[in-house]
Amino acid sequence: MVGRLEQVRGPDSRYQIGVGKAEELAGMVRDLGAEKVVFDNTLRPVQAYNLAKMTGVEAIDRFQLILEIFARRASGSEAKLQIELARLRYELPRARERVRLARMGEQPGFLGLGRYEVEQYHRSIRREISHIRGNLRRVGRTRRLHRARRHELGYSLVSLAGYTNAGKSTLFNSLTREQVPVDPGLFTTLSTKTRAVELSRRPVLLTDTVGFIDRLPLTLIEAFHSTLEETIFADLILLILDISEPQEVVDRKLTCCLDTIQQIGAGGIPIVTALNKTDLIPEGEVESKVEALKEAAPNPVAISALRRTNLPSLQREITGHLEKYVQASLTLPASDKTQPFLSWLFQRADVREVRYNGDQVDVVFEAIPQFADTVKARAEKLGGTLKP
Repeated sequence: MVGRLEQVRGPDSRYQIGVGKAEELAGMVRDLGAEKVVFDNTLRPVQAYNLAKMTGVEAIDRFQLILEIFARRASGSEAKLQIELARLRYELPRARERVRLARMGEQPGFLGLGRYEVEQYHRSIRREISHIRGNLRRVGRTRRLHRARRHELGYSLVSLAGYTNAGKSTLFNSLTREQVPVDPGLFTTLSTKTRAVELSRRPVLLTDTVGFIDRLPLTLIEAFHSTLEETIFADLILLILDISEPQEVVDRKLTCCLDTIQQIGAGGIPIVTALNKTDLIPEGEVESKVEALKEAAPNPVAISALRRTNLPSLQREITGHLEKYVQASLTLPASDKTQPFLSWLFQRADVREVRYNGDQVDVVFEAIPQFADTVKARAEKLGGTLKP
């Protein structure tokens, strides 16, 4: 950013800001060599058009800026579909005004609309929206099947959430020993990434998701619904908060994250808050910040994801809030099929005891209730029995 201009008043129909401020903005653009003007307020097409004519550079609003950042960061096909859906939904109610401006002829070249008929333009946008939604529904069905399969395999689902650039991907790498991209810029993660880890002898699937921001536009929330489902259907949300920032910023971002979790329909899911980046502040300040956040942040644990500081405490907190394991006793006939079954069970449950008694094997294990039902079904096929 090379310059900043503010005005406190009602929106102007021509420029969003007053005429005098628009002229001042044009002077700033010339003096500072700015290449683009970004408004925090929503711009109507006619306002963007008038501002571009006056300043000589493109004028966009906050939503369009977010879309541009998303488009640069997106790598997966699903993320690209979601971004295009958000762009088209943003465009649809503005289509008539854009067509009118296109017909005026004297428009900045970046709009590039052509001279479409209004209804033809509308139909084209609606067809594309319908096509993208169909593709995303197919992706969503596949995602739901994968979630169901993971529960069948005995995995608890933990979703990482938090304000963008809070350190989610760094923590994901520290817990999984993976190397997903980490970058100080905004929205490094737009596509979900899921990896299996073992926390306190429990198999867990961690999912890294898109970061939150203040006033996340509803259109983007709806466009990224299939990705955000990984948070909505998680067994636990691991909320990452950067506590190296000033306290008022930390408070604001925590409120934003908790509000967004409610907004996407994940309010009833247990939350553990990782107070991250303790390596960037003095130890005494860490204690005071933890104390200040104790009431607002659900189940807080101070950590440094980069330095791997206090991760065992975080893991214990996570497993303590996951769905409680049930313990069950299993009796199997000793056969050539028993050993492969036991190997499968060891990989997916917390096996506490195995006893060989003549022609039978007694096993005691702990697992989530859904997986215990899966074990029971497989054991009965081998002639075994399970007791809760």
